[in-house]
Amino acid sequence: MIRTTALAALSILGAAAVEGQWANRPVSGVPRTSAGAPDLQAAALRTQDGKPDFSGIWEGVKNRPCPPTGCPDQQLTNEFMNLGIGLPGGLPYQPWALDLMKQRRAQSGQRDPSSVCLPLGLVKIHTSPFPRKIVQTPGLLLILSERDTTFRQIFIDGRPLPEDPGPTWNGYSTARWQGDVLIVESNGFRDGTWLDRDGDPLTEGARITERFRRPSFGRMEIEMTVNDPNAYTKPWTVTMNFNIVLDTELLEYYCTDNDKNAAKISRE
Repeated sequence: MIRTTALAALSILGAAAVEGQWANRPVSGVPRTSAGAPDLQAAALRTQDGKPDFSGIWEGVKNRPCPPTGCPDQQLTNEFMNLGIGLPGGLPYQPWALDLMKQRRAQSGQRDPSSVCLPLGLVKIHTSPFPRKIVQTPGLLLILSERDTTFRQIFIDGRPLPEDPGPTWNGYSTARWQGDVLIVESNGFRDGTWLDRDGDPLTEGARITERFRRPSFGRMEIEMTVNDPNAYTKPWTVTMNFNIVLDTELLEYYCTDNDKNAAKISRE
């Protein structure tokens, strides 16, 4: 079963609503209210060693309103379009980075790598409308993204970050616990990565710190600090919020199965 997109030029958005996935796949271990409904405000689940358990399927809080005519595809998060939308004054750009973002925004993200079915990268995996599934073990946290059936590894086994990693879309990630917070450090990014549809850039000199928290059973938040002195005048921090998705599973979805835009963009 493969999802299809209504707008080929926005292939990154090409997914049916989560409600259209596997029907009636009950999840065990869900806390319930006295009426039998899922208790999303209940305490977060914990692993055998007492740590918060982030396992489950999650989607970003859909905080970007649809136009009066309705969303052309999926409802989005504001952060997918503009990661720094909640920061007073916006992102602290270096002059060249601001000019590049304005150029990309004026082109409506036409040259966004994800529009031609290239990987999203670490940040846009968080803000994408596609669900993602977290699988947590004592030494490893896996993020499985429905978009292109991809994965990200976060090592919690005490290893240090590599000093000179080969550049990749998701970077290289290690983590440690600080109380109930999982602190993730990542480096090794590809130069030219887009952080959002507006085209905010990330360079190979960047380092990203994420703080994973699960304040309740139904909610997860990731506070992310981007430190990229090549593109920004100082580090900056945004917080992304997620809701748990119950009684469903990920589907196999590949952007290239429905891509009609790559050839057009490559000719321009």
